[in-house]
Amino acid sequence: MTKSTKVSRKPAKIRMSIKFYRLIFTGLMALLMSLIISASLILVKEGYTDFFFDHLLNSWKLAFVFAWPSAYICAYVIQTHVLSRIDFY
Repeated sequence: MTKSTKVSRKPAKIRMSIKFYRLIFTGLMALLMSLIISASLILVKEGYTDFFFDHLLNSWKLAFVFAWPSAYICAYVIQTHVLSRIDFY
């Protein structure tokens, strides 16, 4: 009998310049936060209806348009003006 071997697969990594870190981080954060907030506001306002996902996709697009620039600006302000004044150890 042969011994079965397990093949460990590591997830593929994408190599990218560090200068895109803040842009990618705030983009992903805005994407998830706009989805969560849009879904929760629709559920609170209208409840779960037959057109929930139609409403969600329409509101999510608009929310993301506002969320990404505001997240980018807030991350810049917090990093440069707030966190730079704190002495971490």
